[in-house]
Amino acid sequence: MSDQLQEVLAKQQSQKKAASEPDKSNDDVIQLVCFLVDDEEYAVPILSIQEIIKPIEATRVPSTPDYVLGVFNLRGNVLPLIDLRRKFGRPKSAYTDETRFIVIKNRNQVSGFVIDKLTEAIRLKESDIDPAPESMDSDENHIYGVGKRSDSIITILRIESMLKRTF
Repeated sequence: MSDQLQEVLAKQQSQKKAASEPDKSNDDVIQLVCFLVDDEEYAVPILSIQEIIKPIEATRVPSTPDYVLGVFNLRGNVLPLIDLRRKFGRPKSAYTDETRFIVIKNRNQVSGFVIDKLTEAIRLKESDIDPAPESMDSDENHIYGVGKRSDSIITILRIESMLKRTF
């Protein structure tokens, strides 16, 4: 048998063995969808996203905070629409071609959030995520943690807090 053939067979055997063993490297990985609000990058767990749509008409609801743009009808379900720019104290901005509504669900709570631009889907290890700064008020803390990437950091939002209705 040639050396090249032996190498190929050995490689196949090692791949079969690796495939049969459980992959422990994925046990602590979180999949996130990243997006921009103003010039800041945020992320939410991919499993919390129901869907991402282009902006549609919303109906204003009286006596709600200014960050609540109103409600919109998504296939028969009326959902609140929250402008993340206003919620995070950023300046108001007109919609662009890249503006999207990201519909987030957690248990029986569903809301739409206005984002400026989708950026990417990423996978981060739990070890690359630091907790939210302790100086933040725990009742109003929308931050799950800060993800460290080789070239930047990303703020990971706490879904439960984002969906909590205060209006």
